[in-house]
Amino acid sequence: MGQKIVNRTGILIVLAAIATFVTAPALAQEAIKIGFFAPITGPAAADGASAQHAVELGVKEVNATGGIKGKKVELIVYDDRFSPQEAVAIANKLIEKDQVAGVVSGSYSGPTRVTAPIFAKAGVPMVAGYAVHPDVTKAGESNFRNGFLGEVEGGAAGEYAVKVLKSKTPAVIYMDNDFGREISAGFIKRAQKLGAAIVARQVYKFPGEKDFRPFLTRIKEARPDLIFAAGYYNEAALIVRQAKELGITVQILGEEGFDSPKFIELAGKDAEGVIIATNLDRDDPRPVVQNFLKNYKQAYNYDPDMVGASSYDAFKILVAAIEKAGTDRKAVIKALMDTRDYNGLTGKLTRFVKGEVIKPVQFQIVKDGKFRRHGVVDNPEVITPPTQ
Repeated sequence: MGQKIVNRTGILIVLAAIATFVTAPALAQEAIKIGFFAPITGPAAADGASAQHAVELGVKEVNATGGIKGKKVELIVYDDRFSPQEAVAIANKLIEKDQVAGVVSGSYSGPTRVTAPIFAKAGVPMVAGYAVHPDVTKAGESNFRNGFLGEVEGGAAGEYAVKVLKSKTPAVIYMDNDFGREISAGFIKRAQKLGAAIVARQVYKFPGEKDFRPFLTRIKEARPDLIFAAGYYNEAALIVRQAKELGITVQILGEEGFDSPKFIELAGKDAEGVIIATNLDRDDPRPVVQNFLKNYKQAYNYDPDMVGASSYDAFKILVAAIEKAGTDRKAVIKALMDTRDYNGLTGKLTRFVKGEVIKPVQFQIVKDGKFRRHGVVDNPEVITPPTQ
């Protein structure tokens, strides 16, 4: 009898071990894994933190309402440190080790564009929050962009400069990287098409440039009626401060890189009156916008920016596609392609064209230390991305 009891106990132990082995992977699959990478440390850490916080807020919202078809979302977070090399390693980890259902890029063009072919080859859907380089979507049909293509945002800025701000002789200053080159080229092309004459073009190195006075002095000598400046928040703050030091009083028109509380903090009073092209309208009365602004401030004790809002939207767009299609990657990609009239935080997304978003470009002005609505460009000729 005793031997039988031991045997039965042993069988029960073995059966329990087998059950644990079998059910543990099954339980792990209850969570839907979504990958995320951003420059959480390094020279763009403020933007990386903004993107991460916004997406984590989105995850909490999704999980609080039951997840995706009853399954919780598990966000797999990696820090690319603003390094394309690091981003390549991250992409491979997300595909092979983590086996994610999809990916959100909360990073810049450099890291995002080098991962795009990797995700495309593996057939993993990736939605970029705000990277502007065309290679992000050209790499394959699995890649989508919630933010604007550099040519589109720059073109909208050119349209706004000429048609709304009445510029005839603008000057351009931009950083020598993917972002600066793409967005300034879009501005120049559109402004010239509308009859403006670009009187000065200045390019500064990135990263590392601190003294913009020589560039701004040459611009001042060209006597422009407006300056279009492309840079991230650190460079943006230095440009506007040093322009004021040199007695430059013409309108400064920036872009989404200016769209950060850090820009206003670093530039101080010199930020007043600066206008920027972006995709976050703080004065948009829609609940999706006002609730995000309130919830983000409550959660993190500082105001959100374009980077966070764009990354949040990228995550929510991907979630909506998974909700519709399940976790089969091909089905998710098709659902993203079929997205229509999505009521996004950063604007009403009409649809994607070869991965590129169609939605209006917003313009904000710094007024009393806050970004406020100034205008919008919704001309289809400008906001519809080129198909070639």
